[in-house]
Amino acid sequence: MKKLNKIILLSAFSAIVLASQSAFAAITPAGLWKTIDEDTSEAKSYVRITQTNGVLSGKVETILDPTKQNDICSKCDGELKDQPILGMTIITDVKAQEDGVWGDGEILDPTNGKTYTLQLTVQDEGEKLEVRGYIGFFFRNQYWLKVE
Repeated sequence: MKKLNKIILLSAFSAIVLASQSAFAAITPAGLWKTIDEDTSEAKSYVRITQTNGVLSGKVETILDPTKQNDICSKCDGELKDQPILGMTIITDVKAQEDGVWGDGEILDPTNGKTYTLQLTVQDEGEKLEVRGYIGFFFRNQYWLKVE
């Protein structure tokens, strides 16, 4: 009887662990997001975040201001210098952390050419994404809205 109780207890524990892992896996920032400027609260672009082998990256898919369709990253360094912002990968190497937070990657702000350490947190049942970029002790927050 004791052996049966242990088996039942282990089965229940395994089911709980699997359910929590499934819930964690469902909280991914992968998808299409409308970026919102933290200063003006205006929509700027659509960024598609994709996940490959547990690592997120994000690319500018659409620029909403028709006058900025051909903008280049004039303040960027290296291979991104003077490259078109439309189609540019601005989020790289983001991985799942604890409690539904994704981090350890980087985000590029093509308007100022700065690269920030990145933390992403899905909020409001997947409808909002907190995007926090750090340089040292300074950070910027944006809240992006789910498109698809």
